[in-house]
Amino acid sequence: MFVESILTIKGSDVVTVPSDSTIGELIATLARHNIGAVVVVDNGKVEGIISERDIVRHLAGSAEGFRAKSVSTLMTRAPRTCSRTDTVDSAMNIMSQGRFRHLPVVENGQLIGIISIGDLVKRKIEEAEQEAGALREYIAS
Repeated sequence: MFVESILTIKGSDVVTVPSDSTIGELIATLARHNIGAVVVVDNGKVEGIISERDIVRHLAGSAEGFRAKSVSTLMTRAPRTCSRTDTVDSAMNIMSQGRFRHLPVVENGQLIGIISIGDLVKRKIEEAEQEAGALREYIAS
């Protein structure tokens, strides 16, 4: 099972922001789209990723002038990515080792999608249900 199978079902639309967006604009984007992370893209190139957790961690330190700061001050630079031909297991491994929940999908330097740990878990459950169904059919025949 490959990342491509998730993108086929989920689609490849990705909400992005440029690195010079303000944190206030980013927060509005997260709320408007009801999402937990946004990929930061400048001139078609993935520059970073920023999540709700990044925002909360920063707020724990200092909130003064927070909403006016640029996204580039908080984003994770050069985020880990995967390709459509990576396996779901390898994507899960990348996320587990890095302790993050979103993974941009990049091909030939271009952002083509994003997957979340929820997408991967859902796909793994579907796979287990299909295998269980096949085993039930085999036993019944």
